Amino acid sequence: MKIGLFVPCYVDALHPEVGIATLELLERFGLDVVYPPNQTCCGQPMSNTGCEEEARATEALFVKNFSGFDYVVAPSGSCVRQVRDYLTAVEQTPEVLHLRKTTFELVEFLHDVLKVDAFPWAEFPHRVAIHNNCGALRGLRIASMSERREPFFSKPKALLSKVSGIEFCDLERPDECCGFGGTFSVFEEGISAKMGQDKVEDQIGSGAEYVTSSDSSCMMHQEGCARRMGADLKYIHIAQILNGNAA
Repeated sequence: MKIGLFVPCYVDALHPEVGIATLELLERFGLDVVYPPNQTCCGQPMSNTGCEEEARATEALFVKNFSGFDYVVAPSGSCVRQVRDYLTAVEQTPEVLHLRKTTFELVEFLHDVLKVDAFPWAEFPHRVAIHNNCGALRGLRIASMSERREPFFSKPKALLSKVSGIEFCDLERPDECCGFGGTFSVFEEGISAKMGQDKVEDQIGSGAEYVTSSDSSCMMHQEGCARRMGADLKYIHIAQILNGNAA
């Protein structure tokens, strides 16, 4: 199985360790993982602000870089949702439609495609709260949503439960937005900051030592709020835990 590794811009620039952990984790399962060196943004910032026409060239480059793989995998739910649901500025050729269909966020790829049932190399003896990014939660359905009043399920928790030593801390409002929202945090700075503070307070109240998510973008926002609040919380991407990286 040949995998194209898509590393989002903010991971590449600010949290390269997440991209490395994703690569190492996928290779543990014997996959042929390729990182196209000319990859850039998927176009999400432009799409979020309604600039679809301006995203056309970026989307075309994404298609050029990632066509031909069995699957494309990324450690970011929001970026994967962009590709799957909103890669629409380019002509919808069979090649583009196939790419959109076979692009997966890391958690759903491990859970739904590979159906991983063990991480024998991973140990994380800490109290952990899980944050589900809105794009991954409501766009990719990696966990149940309270507004749907559906039976509980959580793909991140199902994977993390196979890690030795981990203890889960439940949030009071587990599917509430943290206020990042990409360009939303720029245009509505005050609202975004207050939502982030509320999320951090919920995490503190849960008794967690660490907060994990499949999206570094949300955790960057939350970590910034936590630091300004003086909260003793640490943030780590789920790929790093599943790969067995030391905290």
